Parts: sequence; structure tokens; C-alpha cells
Amino acid sequence: MSSRALSFGAVAEAYERFRPGYPVALLDRVMAYAGHPVRTALEIGAGTGKATRLFAQPGITVTATDPDPAMLAELRKHVPANVKTARAAFEDLRPGESYGLIYAAAALHWTSPEGRWSRMAALLEPAGVFASFGGPIRLADPAVEEVVRTARAPFLESDEVPSPDGTPPEHEMQWPGTELEQSEWFVDVQQLVIERRLVMSASDYVGHLSTISAYLELPAPEQEQVFSRIEQVLPATVELAADIIVHLARRRGEQ
Repeated sequence: MSSRALSFGAVAEAYERFRPGYPVALLDRVMAYAGHPVRTALEIGAGTGKATRLFAQPGITVTATDPDPAMLAELRKHVPANVKTARAAFEDLRPGESYGLIYAAAALHWTSPEGRWSRMAALLEPAGVFASFGGPIRLADPAVEEVVRTARAPFLESDEVPSPDGTPPEHEMQWPGTELEQSEWFVDVQQLVIERRLVMSASDYVGHLSTISAYLELPAPEQEQVFSRIEQVLPATVELAADIIVHLARRRGEQ
């Protein structure tokens, strides 16, 4: 696992404060796809529990995993009692208990591609559901986006994580759907989009940026400079395009 993937613990409280949560519509779409009650769920890269608290509904026992102890410590402040926690990267999980649902919220791209889908299938019940969801949070106003890009440019060309398999943004099926379609372990691959718009103050938007891995990789003095430059060019409030791209797939039956 890369150092970039493990950079969030140092800003766990800011992550909880500034990262948006997930709407009930997301849970509804995943459960509709499942087509039956889900009793057990495994979360990969749970962070501070933004998605955990959505899926930890009555009747669903969620096991939230994350390799960073600081993130799990923050998560435990916010989730209900039916959530189990485990400090572990996805690659460290071993087959034992199987789950009706495995999901990853803006975290799957941090996992190793080697054996990803066979490992996932080994943790799922036959016909169990896999869900991955997330997506870039972008400034909705192109003019504001351009002045922020210019302010950021001396430090970072881009603050987004590129597609792990190189799929271009304009491609109809995005990653990880592209991999799932090729996997022998999964069927009924679907991609859907939940539209979402957010409004933040300029200072909260900069707070959000302070939890993005690209900025966390910068030396502290450069972080201070780039955040100052960005905040200076922002209006008092910003609108964000934050659509959630959801990928769903079903594990094949016993092979």
C-alpha cells in the first residue's frame, strides 16, 4: 500500500469535519440491486465512517476495516453499536466469515490490483453483492475552477487520483466497472450516477482540500502556501459538483 494511501490518519478530524457524507438514496440503490435483505456487510477502507453510518442500519451488521488506527479511532466516535471494526488493509483480510455485501466508499483505488477480484469473491457469499462508490468533487463554476487551477499550478498539476486502469473520463463504463466486466468472479455489472450538488464556504472548501491525498503529500510549508493561494481567489461560497458514481456487481454462484 502506498504512502499516499496511508496519509489520511494525520488529518482524521479534518476528514470527518470537511468530507461530505452519503445520501440515503445510495443505500436505497444498493439494497434495491441486492433484491433481498442484507444481514452482514464488510467495508473496505472505512475511513472515519462516512459510509459506515449509512449502511449500519437495523438488521445489518457492518464490519468496518481500515489500515489506519487514527481513522478507526475517529470512526468509533460516530458509528452505532452494531458496527465491528478491524485494523486491516484489504490485502490483509483472509477468508473466514463471508458477507452478503462488500462495499468501498472512495477507497477501492487504494487496493492492490493483484488478485483483487478473486480475493473479493472469497469474502462474499455466493450471489453476494459488491458495491463501490465515489467520484471527484469539483468546483461547479468553470471560471472558479480555472482560477483555483492557476493558484495550485506551482505546487500540483492535478489534485485528482487518476483511474487505476487508465480508463478516460469520457468512457461510458468507468473503473472499477471496466475490471468487473472482465472478471470471471462477477456478473450483472451495473454503473449508475446519483447526482449531488454541495455548497461550502471558501474556508470549508480549503478544509476539504486539506484532506485530499495529493495535498497531504506536499511538504508542510508548501501545503500552507497552496491553501493560502487558493483561499485568496475563492468567492465567499462555492458550489460543488459531487455526483456519486456507483458500481454494482454480483458474485457468481459456486464455481
